[in-house]
Amino acid sequence: MLYFSNFILQVVDSNSIFGSFMSLNIELFGIVGFLSVVLLSPVVEELIFRGIFLNKLKIIVPTTFAILISSLLFASLHGFGSIFSAFIFAVCMALLYLKSENIFVPIFAHFLNNLIGESVYHLDSYQILFNNDLVVGTMSVLAIISFVLILKFIYSNWNNI
Repeated sequence: MLYFSNFILQVVDSNSIFGSFMSLNIELFGIVGFLSVVLLSPVVEELIFRGIFLNKLKIIVPTTFAILISSLLFASLHGFGSIFSAFIFAVCMALLYLKSENIFVPIFAHFLNNLIGESVYHLDSYQILFNNDLVVGTMSVLAIISFVLILKFIYSNWNNI
């Protein structure tokens, strides 16, 4: 959904009437884009990838393969640069869904993930944070710690599904 929106924005000619309208209302589109990424995407993606794909695949293949296939599908739609992280994220969302048996749990986790990511992106529009060595170093250490904890979560919950 996000890629479709970006595609439409790139295709629209800025000299057209619609393009002029868009350039005049860029702040409105920024707010709509933020809301769609933070609110709409988690709901739609979790309903599709966990609610439909994962559940249907569990009928056909073992749960482990259902998780891997649905996570790979999810990751393939999240851009080349973030395929690996999207895959790990999708596996975590699948485990949350299967453990809780409630689609709202991964929707809420996905919402929080997108809210934090989009907020940092928009609040640091001048790229001050990520040009600071202390911030980059701290974020790198936190990313490594998070990655280890995520792998531990996946490992400890994989056999319990």
